[in-house]
Amino acid sequence: MSTTTKPAVSGRPAAVTRRPAGAGGRTPGGEPLRRDRLSRHNLAGWLYSTPFLVFFLTFMAFPIVATLVMSFTDFGLRNVTNPLGAEFTGLENYTKLFEDEQFLRALFNTGYFVVLGVPLTIGSGLLAAVLLNSGIDRLRTFFRVGFYAPVVTAIVAVAVVWRFVLDPSEGLIAGLAGEVGLTAPDFLASEALAMPSLIAMAVWRNMGTAMVLFLAGLQAIPTEVREAARIDGARALQEFRSITVPLLRPTMLYVAVMTTIGFLNVFEEPFVMTNGGPSDSTLTVSLLMYREGFDFFHLGYASSMAYTLFVIILAVTLLQLRLLKDKTK
Repeated sequence: MSTTTKPAVSGRPAAVTRRPAGAGGRTPGGEPLRRDRLSRHNLAGWLYSTPFLVFFLTFMAFPIVATLVMSFTDFGLRNVTNPLGAEFTGLENYTKLFEDEQFLRALFNTGYFVVLGVPLTIGSGLLAAVLLNSGIDRLRTFFRVGFYAPVVTAIVAVAVVWRFVLDPSEGLIAGLAGEVGLTAPDFLASEALAMPSLIAMAVWRNMGTAMVLFLAGLQAIPTEVREAARIDGARALQEFRSITVPLLRPTMLYVAVMTTIGFLNVFEEPFVMTNGGPSDSTLTVSLLMYREGFDFFHLGYASSMAYTLFVIILAVTLLQLRLLKDKTK
């Protein structure tokens, strides 16, 4: 309530006149002013976010919706200039996938890559993190940078290194084998050894990410818990199994999910190193999708592969969350 005071008349005390105020003690014009200020702030926020929204809608949302629509058509090279001329085929592309022996082979190879590569990546990253956190005192920063360097190294540079290591005539392994009178196999030309070679390369390249995340998790464990276990007589292995692993389970869940998603999408390693050979032994779903879409321009069929892979990734991720989430509480 606002008040005004009138001057005293004939010696009487000054009279006080009360004026009605708005709700909350504001004057009647305060609410419109506040609304105007909020509307200006909202407008400024939308203006600042407009470049990102335009970029997102143009280069992400629209292609996602477009490929979903294309997966139900026979969209091909002839439809690039006339997209509306593509014929709707329903679920034909999806049913054709599971009759395609090459796709089934690629799906098997991708599963093999994930089943073998993910545990090795998590295990090697955890081992490196434990050693760097407590077992190595000197040159700790040097080792951290060394383990993480492959993560930020271009795939072409990584391929050059691994081709030298695996070269059957002049490579590092061939040289070591020659010292003891053995002959090194041609890893990338062997159907039995090509995929394990790519898995080794992928583990070496990705373990740095797992190591950094596990290091953060290890450093978040209270030292009082470890000290109490040591006072109670726990050995190093017992401490690791009973304290470190349970407290690292949230980090393990995150590393497992992200590593699995990355390995299900594996493309760069087989594309650069073997191009899917020999005899499709390293052909993955992502590489086959690339071939169908950009080599043969079967864009509708390639889109159905993309969404099939998306459903597989979603199902595997939900399964991991279901199995591991309860253990992280």
